[in-house]
Amino acid sequence: MGVRVERVLTSGSFELDGGSWEVENNVWVIGDDEQCVVVDAGHQAGPIRDAVGDRTLDAIICTHAHNDHVDVAVELAEALGAPIWVHPKERELWEMTYPQRVPDADLSDGQVIVVGDLEMHVIHTPGHSPGACCLYLPALGLLVSGDTLFQGGPGATGRSFSDFGTIVESITERLLTLPDETVVLTGHGDSTTIGAEAAGRDSWGE
Repeated sequence: MGVRVERVLTSGSFELDGGSWEVENNVWVIGDDEQCVVVDAGHQAGPIRDAVGDRTLDAIICTHAHNDHVDVAVELAEALGAPIWVHPKERELWEMTYPQRVPDADLSDGQVIVVGDLEMHVIHTPGHSPGACCLYLPALGLLVSGDTLFQGGPGATGRSFSDFGTIVESITERLLTLPDETVVLTGHGDSTTIGAEAAGRDSWGE
């Protein structure tokens, strides 16, 4: 298949509800030698462009629309001629960063995005935000989880547009049903596995 998955580590500010926090983000570039997609274009366009190289960028996929996951999406889209895909329930968050520029296409639950020979299945996992989505790559045994699932459990739900009960339901019903050996590529921090997180499920509460 010749597919490779590359992590680009970027850093900058996450801003919401009047607060600002310095964060490091995992940007994922997934594809083969000819074409690729970028998942979550945050903070710094240069390193992401370097990872894309001379390949065709088929799409910029946003797992959700917090600014630290989208704030160079438009710059990359315009430079590389790629469409931006965001779930429609993220529109209010998207407009906080881009009030004058709408996304090019909607992500939807069950959608299959094809890059070369690779299929990526969109799983809608609300909770961290209303339109948060994960990407499941069954051929590679990978899940790109955005800020829905981390090493140690659910993503944060202490700010606007988020809900703890909803994220726990999303993870339990939509993600922990995947094979235990599935590697979870997170939006921040280290990777984990579905099995490792399932083992800690009872400690999360409801």
